[in-house]
Amino acid sequence: MTLFTGLSAFPITPTDASGHVDIVVLARLLERIQLAGVDSIGLLGSTGGYAFLSRDERRRAVQAAMTSVGGKIPVIVGVGALRTDEAQALARDAKTAGADGLLLAPMSYTPLTEEEVYQHFAAVAEAGDLPLCIYNNPGTTKFTFSDGLIARLAKVTNIVAVKMPLPQGGDFEEEMGRLRQETPKGFAIGYSGDWGATAGLLAGADAWYSVVAGLLPVEALALTRAAQAGNTAEAERLDQKFQPLWSLFKEFGSFRVMYAIAEALDLCRIDPPRPILPLPAAEKLKVRSALDHILM
Repeated sequence: MTLFTGLSAFPITPTDASGHVDIVVLARLLERIQLAGVDSIGLLGSTGGYAFLSRDERRRAVQAAMTSVGGKIPVIVGVGALRTDEAQALARDAKTAGADGLLLAPMSYTPLTEEEVYQHFAAVAEAGDLPLCIYNNPGTTKFTFSDGLIARLAKVTNIVAVKMPLPQGGDFEEEMGRLRQETPKGFAIGYSGDWGATAGLLAGADAWYSVVAGLLPVEALALTRAAQAGNTAEAERLDQKFQPLWSLFKEFGSFRVMYAIAEALDLCRIDPPRPILPLPAAEKLKVRSALDHILM
């Protein structure tokens, strides 16, 4: 499934304090990504703050994206929501707007069972009728997909990929080997967690779902292509330039740091959605220093 391969860039979604999407700024961010030549855009992922936005604003964001970059680069839209019917509506909205694929996380307030997640995903996959990627993101959803559940979902019509967290212990090859034995041929296995991207790609992951590529697409793409080509030395050299930024991602959370990156690059000066607070001035200086290390 080529849609869920290579470098997928996840930008922030610029909004005002009331959650109204600035579609002009959003289009500018998306056009930078498209011009860099990355493989896809991950719109309204965790970095895009999908959980903080109303359905109307999410619809506006997708429509703006398709107007600015639709047909020029594949757009994958996050459609996670607390209720199944709401996620189904978001999936239909994305398809109507012209999105190429969907990304679904099992959002919940009450911890979900595997059967509940299975039924939720099957319902949304049917409603959206687009290629759908399972979003295994226990850091935010507190739900971890078992190998068995992924294998079961991989048999559902339209579910063609999984976005995995970094494996505990860092053994990508072992994890991918297990999953590929249990899923259909062509089922795409990719990873998020930017600081593990180099190791994952070198081990043969199908995709890097990248936070940093949402604002530094050229630099992230260079790392991706080196790793995809098996050029370990070059991939590790480029990854080393990102290390100060990876440290800040781990310390403060990539969501907060991305807003500071956008400001440092003079792309936009927009605060994250409350209750998330912007980084203090001293930490923003650390972000600028980390960027200097990448861009030098």
